[in-house]
Amino acid sequence: MTRTRTNALRWLERALLVIGLAFLGYYVYVWTEAYLYQKMENRELEAILKSAPPAAAARRAPPAPGSMLGRIDIPRLGVSAVVRAGTDARTLRLAVGHIPGTAVPGETGNIGLAAHRDTFFRRLRDIRAGDEIRLVTPEGTYRFRVDHTRIVSPTDVWVLNPTRTAALTLVTCYPFTYIGSAPERFIVRAVPAT
Repeated sequence: MTRTRTNALRWLERALLVIGLAFLGYYVYVWTEAYLYQKMENRELEAILKSAPPAAAARRAPPAPGSMLGRIDIPRLGVSAVVRAGTDARTLRLAVGHIPGTAVPGETGNIGLAAHRDTFFRRLRDIRAGDEIRLVTPEGTYRFRVDHTRIVSPTDVWVLNPTRTAALTLVTCYPFTYIGSAPERFIVRAVPAT
């Protein structure tokens, strides 16, 4: 091998190592930020739940973007994540996002929640009809039962249309193992548990 080629390969090796370390560092940063945020917001929610009795559910103004609404728990799958208002990039990096324009927990209508398929909603691939989903909020705990799942196009926003009765719609990208911007959406529709 020539000296020039050897130097070029060493340079390439070092460049790839630096790029790999940068990606690993970014992953650790994002994961740590989300983990610490979840811990902090869960502590805050638990303190609110212990300090005051549940408020009466009433029609209220839409939540402020980024405000904490509560927590979603799917016991069988081991999912437990804070829910924040909004679906911007930062919100979805740190929490499950409440989709603006949909009902909020405690209201009659379709509550829409979204999260990335490679973070908080990763385990939705194993969800089944009949699974329990709980929304824990300062106003109370709302229990839902999974009715069905569906795979739709990103343009099929009708899944978030208002409903006359309480409903919960979870949205994430699909397929779960797809690398990059996924072409479809995985929808979980739940109804109040009786």
